Amino acid sequence: MFFKSSKINEFRLWGLLTTLIGMGLMICGTAGIILWGQTGKIFAGVFMVIGMIAMMISVGVYFWAGMLSTSAVMLQCPECGRQTKILGKTDRCMSCRTKLTLDPDMATAIPDKPAEER
Repeated sequence: MFFKSSKINEFRLWGLLTTLIGMGLMICGTAGIILWGQTGKIFAGVFMVIGMIAMMISVGVYFWAGMLSTSAVMLQCPECGRQTKILGKTDRCMSCRTKLTLDPDMATAIPDKPAEER
């Protein structure tokens, strides 16, 4: 994981980045009309189309993150005590970014067994 956050939050981050890139491209396109006049309209049209494609990609990324979020396993973080969602075998807490796992082979510390199981 590149940004060291939960997987769902990383998908949302990429959705936000593509939204901002799409909006920036559309704003740069409209600046072409101001700077170049009549020839800037072609420049603006091209950048508007590219910006709209980026915005549609961001809608897809947000939709995908939402669908993954509905099927994610919810558990309570052992560090901060908040409920968090985990995708796959390993993920990070959404609040404190602690590494979490559902696989006992990948766990670093095994908690003690409760008294009734002994």
